[in-house]
Amino acid sequence: MANYALRVPESLFTYARKVAAEEHVSMNQFFVMAIAEKVSALKTEAYFSERHSRADTDAFDVWLNASPDTQPMNGDELI
Repeated sequence: MANYALRVPESLFTYARKVAAEEHVSMNQFFVMAIAEKVSALKTEAYFSERHSRADTDAFDVWLNASPDTQPMNGDELI
């Protein structure tokens, strides 16, 4: 496990402390979860960007046009 000294603006730290208390977690756990969420979001964005770069939109259009033209099932309608 690594240690890292972190300087946080007082207003943000105060709010983080409040949220951590509301979530019943330590400040350390709160910061680790926040970092993990941000890393996950960035990795997800990179994954979809990479997938998008390999997309074959012509093949997708062929597949989509081959789909039956039917009404959506009950509950699947656009609102």
